[in-house]
Amino acid sequence: MRVVVIGSGIVGAGAAYHLSRRGAAVTVVDAGCQGGATRAGAGIVCPWVDHPEDDDWYHLTREGARAYPALVEELGEDIGYAKVGALLVAEDPVDLEPVRALLRRRHAAAPEMGDVVDVDTPTELFPPLSDGLSALLVPGAARVDGCSVRDALLRAAVARGAEVRTGVATLTPDGRVLLHRADDTGEGTRWSPAAAGAPADEGEHTSWRQAAPLSAAPAPVTPASPEALRLTDEGVPVEADAVIVAAGAWTGEVCRPLGVELPVFPRRGQILHATMEGVDTAWWPIILPRTGPYLLGFPDSRVVVGATVEDVGFSPRVTMGGLDEVIEAGLRVAPGLFSATVTETRVGLRPVYAPGRALIGPLTDRVVVATGLSAYGLTAGPFTGGIAAALALGEAPPLDITPYAPPRIGL
Repeated sequence: MRVVVIGSGIVGAGAAYHLSRRGAAVTVVDAGCQGGATRAGAGIVCPWVDHPEDDDWYHLTREGARAYPALVEELGEDIGYAKVGALLVAEDPVDLEPVRALLRRRHAAAPEMGDVVDVDTPTELFPPLSDGLSALLVPGAARVDGCSVRDALLRAAVARGAEVRTGVATLTPDGRVLLHRADDTGEGTRWSPAAAGAPADEGEHTSWRQAAPLSAAPAPVTPASPEALRLTDEGVPVEADAVIVAAGAWTGEVCRPLGVELPVFPRRGQILHATMEGVDTAWWPIILPRTGPYLLGFPDSRVVVGATVEDVGFSPRVTMGGLDEVIEAGLRVAPGLFSATVTETRVGLRPVYAPGRALIGPLTDRVVVATGLSAYGLTAGPFTGGIAAALALGEAPPLDITPYAPPRIGL
């Protein structure tokens, strides 16, 4: 069976991987658009603290986290995955009680989170933290390197015969794929959805992390760059029996020729990477305050701090204001990072489906869509790609997709 996957982020790479394992002939199309979310993801895998009032969202992220150990074994290479635990921190211990109750309620169905315990001196686990913070340790939480995961998935797919092509894929009204050359900037053609409306807040105000945008500036409700899709040629047909659209925040534009308006929007996140020379940060736990920022350590004395939560349309830029927000909030939680060296900044456009949850399911008999993971792409991306692969092959998915399914065209 021939399947085209539009999008080479972590969801598209996951789909290609699972398709190739089942013997499908896979073509992945990579447009090279700036602002892809995978590269800018911090890499937190700790689903049990979020979506307390939305079991469907939670089940998707929980299963995504649960699938990682087997995926690591299958890939057989280092993807930056490590169970380092997560410290939930707050200045007032009373603020930890709601999440403690949530974890207690979810533990029986998710024992992989480990036994949650109080930590009297969190600075012993994450030395730069502010003194006097109260903390809960969730030992089952893990961190992962998003780029390493995506690249490993694509390498494994290519090793089984998958092809990765650079260019812009568009759909015809009947679901055929046309491949266009990238524009002359060398960065791939960029486009923005013209669908009106603002993204929902996804209930993030009730989740432990990323409770609200850091910026106090008003958020625009329409894309910042409403240009039409710029194409340099008429396109070359790519033969396919099925198509998976995993184009992240650009998914709505890709699917528009089918006659459907999918309100998928970009939500910008800026993060920074810093190094602490001579300090072993590889096994530091993830730090999750009640509201941003999060912090986590990686090998090579690296600490990641992020992220902004900005509804500014298709504007994949690192800004002075965004970095100021991240740095100020990060130092408030971990003043010991004051002398750390800022080595890199990253920005990504997280795909948000306006109705709230992820968007996964068939649009037509031959086109499947998989996007809308927002801040949980690295947690649930490979698993979501597996769901899309099963749907494209006519198999039963590993999770009931009814809560995430788009409206079927023509029905």
